[in-house]
Amino acid sequence: MPIWIYIFKRIFQSLPIMILVTIISFFLIRLSPVDPLGELKLNPAISKQTLEAEQKRLGLDKPIVVQYFYWAKNFIKGDMGTTTTGERVSVKIKERALNTLLLSFCVIFWTWIIGIPIGIIAALNYRSKFDRLLTAFSSAGMAIPSFFFAVLMLIFAQKTGLFPIGGLTSADFNTMGTFQKIADIAHHLVLPTFVLTTLSLAGLSRQMRANLLDTLDSDYVKYAISKGLSKRKVVLKHALRNAVNPLVTMLGFEFAGLLSGAALTEYVFQYPGLGRLILEAVMKSDINLVMAGLVIGSFMLVVGNIISDILLRLVDPRVGAN
Repeated sequence: MPIWIYIFKRIFQSLPIMILVTIISFFLIRLSPVDPLGELKLNPAISKQTLEAEQKRLGLDKPIVVQYFYWAKNFIKGDMGTTTTGERVSVKIKERALNTLLLSFCVIFWTWIIGIPIGIIAALNYRSKFDRLLTAFSSAGMAIPSFFFAVLMLIFAQKTGLFPIGGLTSADFNTMGTFQKIADIAHHLVLPTFVLTTLSLAGLSRQMRANLLDTLDSDYVKYAISKGLSKRKVVLKHALRNAVNPLVTMLGFEFAGLLSGAALTEYVFQYPGLGRLILEAVMKSDINLVMAGLVIGSFMLVVGNIISDILLRLVDPRVGAN
C-alpha cells in the first residue's frame, strides 16, 4: 500500500473518534454544575438584562442538542465562539498554538536525542553502576510532580539570575536583530524545556533499556552472536530496530500528553502556551475556550498517532502493508 493511501486511511479512521470526542466533551461541559456566568451573577452591579444578553451571546439560552450542532457548524467554519470576556477563541488559540508546538518539539527532540542513547548504554552495561544510576534516576523522575520540579527551577532562576522568568521574549525583543531574537527565545525556552525533558527522559530511557534487554535475550540475537557476529554489529543492525519500534508507537501519546503535562509548567514559568491558556480557562469556567482546548488535545493525539504510524511504517515496512 502506498504511503499516501495509508495516511489517508488513518485520517479517515480517526474522523469518527474526533466526532465522538467532541460530542462527549460538549455534553459533559454543558451538563457540569459549573456556571459560566457565575462571577457575573455574584456581582450586584450586573443587571438581569445584562445577564440575559450575555446568556444569549454565549448561546446558553438554547437546548443543549441545538447548542452542540450550532457549535459544530461554527467550529467547522473556524469559529470557536467567544470567551467570557468577549474575545474570539480562535484568536486566543492562534496566539498560543505556535508557542506550545515549539515547546513540544523541543522537549520531544531532546528527550529522544538523550533518552535513546542512555537506554542503550544502560542495557549494554546491565547491572553496572551506570545501569543502577539510571534506574534510580528513572524512579525519581517518574515520582517527582512536574509542578514541584518547575517551582524548584523557578527558585533556582530567581536566586542565580541565569535564566529569564516568564514569557517567551524579553521586553526589548522588537529592537533585536534576527540572531539575537532566536537566542532570546532559546534562552526563555531553557527552563520549561529542561523541566519537561527531564521528566519525560526518565520514562523513555527506562523503556528503551527494557526493550533492548528483551531483544538481546531473544533467540535470533543469541544465534547471531553464536555464529561469530560481533555484539556491536548485532545490536546496531538487528536488535536496535526491534527495540525502538514500541517507542515509536508511544510518540503520539507523548505529543498529545505534552499539552496537558505542560499546563502546570507553563503556568509556573508564565509561558504563553496553550496549556496555561486552557488551565486559566478552566479556573474561569470559560466553556468555549475549554471546549476548544479539549478538541485541540484530541486532535494532537490523533495527529501524533498518525505521525508515529508513519514513522513505524518507515522503520518497519511490514506495518500497514495490507
